[in-house]
Amino acid sequence: MKVRAIVNPSAGLRNPRALAAVQAPPPPGIELEVRRTAAAGHAVDLAREAAAAGCERVIAVGGDGTANEVATGLLGTQTALGLLPVGSGNGLARALGLPLEPVAALHTLLASPVRAMDVGFVNGRPFLNVAGIGFDAAVGHDFHEWGLRGGRRGLWSYLRLGLKRGLRYRPESYRVETESGRFEGRAFAITFANGVQYGNGAVVAPGALLDDGVFDVVVFEQASILEILLATPLLFLRRIDRYPRYRRFPTTRATVVGRGPYHRDGEPEAEAASLEVELRPGVLRVVVPEATLRDPRGPFTPA
Repeated sequence: MKVRAIVNPSAGLRNPRALAAVQAPPPPGIELEVRRTAAAGHAVDLAREAAAAGCERVIAVGGDGTANEVATGLLGTQTALGLLPVGSGNGLARALGLPLEPVAALHTLLASPVRAMDVGFVNGRPFLNVAGIGFDAAVGHDFHEWGLRGGRRGLWSYLRLGLKRGLRYRPESYRVETESGRFEGRAFAITFANGVQYGNGAVVAPGALLDDGVFDVVVFEQASILEILLATPLLFLRRIDRYPRYRRFPTTRATVVGRGPYHRDGEPEAEAASLEVELRPGVLRVVVPEATLRDPRGPFTPA
């Protein structure tokens, strides 16, 4: 089997161990080459090259942003995406049930089956797991800038920056149109969830599936920062849908009118006056552990 690993040298806290894992001699029957990214967007080109060269699998070694770039280069091809997670949140990798330890993750990616999954698009650009506008996008911008300045990434940095942003955040007004309902008013955050969680186990769309042909528009209505903080544990208990200001709209497309920064898989995007969101079913092949496919609570419809 011909495999390419695409490594983001600046991603995550476990990157040295991940790099060592993919540079070690591969198991018999595996031809594994390693390529490093040199700039933003480079992983897209490296993934396209790998697919054109006949690689059966391309492993993204990085966080959710690296996975997004590699997947962009593989959309519509027969080459499967594998995730070796070394980022800060690793939302999709966690949802797929992949090991977070690099050596175990690599062995799993080389031996597991492949499944087709849906991919979301915001204003024509893809997201695999979650995208959104509002508070989480603002914190994502802060986190990105923190990393560019040399700040240590990770969950605690994200929480600290989130609290700092929350103390001064003022929800904006939005109009949301979906196939299953609409919302108009001030919202703390609006999330487009193809997967179940933001990352680090924070489940925003309990029961979401990666191959059911729909995504969820989740609206957190305007609330005080204290109320939001008190509701946050519900994310980690998979019970956020019990929060009174939580609204969820399953749909295949949505329009959001209202200004604000937004993100795709945690990567910040510039402000836009409106967002057009759609889902394209089954356009990406992804490596999934057998145990995840057998799990009745897993992120795929039962085989």
